[in-house]
Amino acid sequence: MTGLIALLGSGEYLDVMNDVDRRLLAETGKTTPRVVCLPTAAGQEGAASISRWSRLGVDHFVKLGADAEAVPVVDRATADEPQHADKIRAADLIYFSGGDPGHLYRALAGTKTWDAVVAARARGAVLAGCSAGAMILGQYLPDRFSLNFNFDSGFGWIAGCLILPHFDRLPFRPILLPMVRRKLKDGQYALGIDENTALVGRVGGAWDVMGAAGVSLMTRRDTHRHRTGSRLTLPHASTDA
Repeated sequence: MTGLIALLGSGEYLDVMNDVDRRLLAETGKTTPRVVCLPTAAGQEGAASISRWSRLGVDHFVKLGADAEAVPVVDRATADEPQHADKIRAADLIYFSGGDPGHLYRALAGTKTWDAVVAARARGAVLAGCSAGAMILGQYLPDRFSLNFNFDSGFGWIAGCLILPHFDRLPFRPILLPMVRRKLKDGQYALGIDENTALVGRVGGAWDVMGAAGVSLMTRRDTHRHRTGSRLTLPHASTDA
């Protein structure tokens, strides 16, 4: 069994996402679910930002009835600390908040923390990622330092997919989106997830659009828009780079 996944365009730990988070908590089947909040994507923003995201996550999920803890995984060194991995492995819901997707991926890849995430999901734990936390689950990450909008690698849980959060607020959309679509090969696609919106489901199953706005599914040839309340199936996409 593999756990439910929530991909959020923005809105982590805010009341606007309460319905989404209540669904995630209910999915655990626990009266008082164990939630771990990971501020890893903000690991290069300094102690104040890390502390803020940690506090917001714990306060939010405690208010919703969970047993919540922030685990201070902020770089590769802390991602390899066994005590952090143990807490993540035992969690019912693992939540990655936003920040820098490149730092988040590099901090986690090949570490004890990521091994613990994989093990927890394999036994049915729920995983939520907001913004950068969602982006790393796709097959590809946008190389934001490239004028050609090249793709780096993500963890590939959503095969063949590039995930674009804050989609309704992306700057230079008339220029950016045609560029993204031209970069997509046959069998690849992009998911544009609007702010305060989540796509919730399981790999190989149905996905629900929840929250304030919608999700856009783009291929090289066309774009399909799915409003909140919609249910969709993601393409069985190629993972060829």
